[in-house]
Amino acid sequence: MTTQAIGVKQPAVGKFRWTICAMLFFATTINYLDRQVLSLTWKDHLVPEFHWTDSDYGTITALFSIFYAVSMLFAGRFVDWLDTKKGFLWAIGVWSVGACLHAFCGIATSGVLTGTWLVGFEGAKESLATVNNVGLVLSTSVTLFIIARFVLALGEAGNFPAAIKATAEYFPKKDRALSTSIFNAGATVGALAAPITIPFIADAYGWEMAFLIIGALGFLWMGIWIFIYKKPEDHPRVSKAELEYIQQDIVKHDPLSETVIAAPRQLSFADCFKYKQTLAFAFGKFMTDGVWWFFLFWTPAYLRDIYKMTSTESAFPLFVLYMITLLSIIGGWLPTYFVDKKGMNPYEGRMRAMLLFAFFPLLAILAQPLGQTTYWVPVLIIGIAGAAHQSWSANIFSTVGDMFPKKAIATVTGIGGMAGGLGSFFINKGSGVLFTHADETQMQFMGFQGKEAGYFIIFCICAVAYLIAWVVMKALVPKMKVIDL
Repeated sequence: MTTQAIGVKQPAVGKFRWTICAMLFFATTINYLDRQVLSLTWKDHLVPEFHWTDSDYGTITALFSIFYAVSMLFAGRFVDWLDTKKGFLWAIGVWSVGACLHAFCGIATSGVLTGTWLVGFEGAKESLATVNNVGLVLSTSVTLFIIARFVLALGEAGNFPAAIKATAEYFPKKDRALSTSIFNAGATVGALAAPITIPFIADAYGWEMAFLIIGALGFLWMGIWIFIYKKPEDHPRVSKAELEYIQQDIVKHDPLSETVIAAPRQLSFADCFKYKQTLAFAFGKFMTDGVWWFFLFWTPAYLRDIYKMTSTESAFPLFVLYMITLLSIIGGWLPTYFVDKKGMNPYEGRMRAMLLFAFFPLLAILAQPLGQTTYWVPVLIIGIAGAAHQSWSANIFSTVGDMFPKKAIATVTGIGGMAGGLGSFFINKGSGVLFTHADETQMQFMGFQGKEAGYFIIFCICAVAYLIAWVVMKALVPKMKVIDL
């Protein structure tokens, strides 16, 4: 006779794992707030002070992508070695310091060029105004901002490897896409909160305070994480029933289309590259991460260049844009539907969902042509493309947890992050050079002229990136193959 038959009530599965998911969500929110401060202040505040061009900004954002890419490679290994709790603390601590360092680039530029170091933010502006060599102000400030971006990238690279590792520790495979899509929505919320806070802080208190105030949020998060995170098997707030639910994959494997591949006990970087699963993940990140970063870093400039909107005037359109991207939460639910209702294994369900999401960015081809009527058209289209990206991103991250053991998840995630950073470098640097060239030469392409032609070219590249990525990933890994150490 079963337990249910004799009327004994089954213990309820606890929900503490969602508290951990909430912490990952807020960390990702802070992560994206910190990287957005520059994109929302440079046109209105930094260009008048430091005389930057689109190419200069493109160089800064492109090098940030490279720093992030290389750091991701080592951050994953670092988190696997140090483990989730300490690894996350180091990551957010370093990137919060980096975020705050940006605020002092003006003072440092003044000190280098005039020898005047002991001045406040306004004093630095006054000192720089006396420098006759504009090129020297430009090059010095760009160099110092690159240094600050390096520190920011070094820390921010640890966010996703640590978050994916925490998700693998606290959620069974069938729930990981949902939990990943929830914490990954922090990127959208960070991008959503940025335009309605950062420009107004910069206008009221100066661009320097925008970096300092937003950067300080990471230190608050660290104070909570220290006390709240433990492994689920060691955590007093995780009930026995919840622990059994979390660890269900340890005692019960999905029998559908699952092949186990023998692997060495420890996976080195070289070992990881031997598996097509790593190559598929890395290629998918290389092709698509740059699309999201382009939208993140260049949309405020796009509204300024094409529609002549200041950062405060573009706050509401950007808010609406990132509200649309919150639809990405569906990206975590859809694979679960395919697994539970259609009987697919996790990888098959994820790839089916990712194929659907890959078609939505095609709308970006229409952003510039239809944007001739109103700026709301590209805003809505970029929002939809952003939602599709975040849905795609939640699932591509989860493919690592599906097929790699926990001890290798952060390392493989770091390899994919490196590939994504390289893709982001090319699109950000290329965009800056293209926009400056298009503006100076009044380049013509497909009926568009100047910067409009440049943006149309980049939008077309963004539109097809996901379908290319999906086809190659599917060719490399046609079906789910679990790597068992």
